[in-house]
Amino acid sequence: MLRIGSALFVVWGTVTVTFLALAALPGDRATILLNLRSGQTIDRTPEELAPINEQYGFSDPLLVQYVNYLLGLLRGDLGESYELQRPVTAIIGEQIGPTFTLAITALLLAWIITVPWTLLTAGRGARLRSVGSAIESVTAGLPQYWAGIMLLLIFAIGLGWFPVIGGASVHGTVLPALALAVPLAGFIGQATRSEFDRAMRQPFVLSARTRGMNDLGVRSRHVLRHALIPGITLSGWAMGSLISGAVLVESVFARPGLGAVLVNAVSTMDFALVSGIVILISAFYVVINLIVDLVYVAVDPRLRGTV
Repeated sequence: MLRIGSALFVVWGTVTVTFLALAALPGDRATILLNLRSGQTIDRTPEELAPINEQYGFSDPLLVQYVNYLLGLLRGDLGESYELQRPVTAIIGEQIGPTFTLAITALLLAWIITVPWTLLTAGRGARLRSVGSAIESVTAGLPQYWAGIMLLLIFAIGLGWFPVIGGASVHGTVLPALALAVPLAGFIGQATRSEFDRAMRQPFVLSARTRGMNDLGVRSRHVLRHALIPGITLSGWAMGSLISGAVLVESVFARPGLGAVLVNAVSTMDFALVSGIVILISAFYVVINLIVDLVYVAVDPRLRGTV
C-alpha cells in the first residue's frame, strides 16, 4: 500500500507541476486557441476572447481551474486539443500503440543484448573484462538520434535490408528499436557487470563449484541472478527515457506514434495535448516501476517483505 500511495503521489505531483508550468507560459491561451483555429497570428478583441474564456474556463481563478482540471482527470478527461478540436484521449489512443510497442521492444532487445554479453565478458580475465567494459561505455554514450541515423544509412539505405520509412510493422520496428536498445544495453550492462564481478567473489560461487557445477552453470544459475538486480532497477527508470527517446527516433524513421504528435503540439502551443501526453508518460513510468518492484521478488525472493 505504501508503494501504491507513493506512486499516486508522484502522479499527482506531475499533474500539478504540468498544470502550473503551462499556466505560467507567456501568451493568452484564448488568443492562441483562436489563432490556431483560424490559421492567423493576430491580436484579438475582448469580445472575440470572451466566448473562448467562458467555454474553457480561462477567466476563472487559477485554483478553480486547477480543481476542475483534477476532476476532469479523475473522469478520464484530458481536455480537448486546441488545434485538432478533438478529445486528447482519442488522439493519444490512436498513437499510443506504436510508441509503447517501440519502447517495450527496445527494452527487451536491450536485455537480450546485455545478458549474453555479461555472461561472456564479466568475471573473466582482465583483458576481456576491459574490452567488455569499454564497449559498454561507448554504446552507453551513443545518442539515440545519431544511432538511428547510422542504422538507417547502413541497413536501410546501404544494404536495403529494412524499409527506409519505418512504419508500425514488425520489419519496420527492428531498426528504431535497435536505435533505442543499443545505448540502453550499454548502460544496463555497466551496472550489471559491476554487480556480476562482485558476486563472482562471494562464497556461494566456491560452494557451487565444489558441488561439481560447471562454470556456465555457476554464472548463469547463481551469479547472474544477483547481478540482474541493478539492471532491473535501471529498467524501470529507462522506460521514461525510452518513451522520450522514441519521440526523436520516430522522427528519424518517419514512424507513427506519440513522437510526431508531441512535436507538432509543442510547435503549435497545443497546451492541452502536450499536458495530456506528459501526464500519460508519467503515469506509465510509475506503473512500470511498480512492476519492477514485483520483478525484484521474482528474481531474488530474499527481498520479499522489503519491497
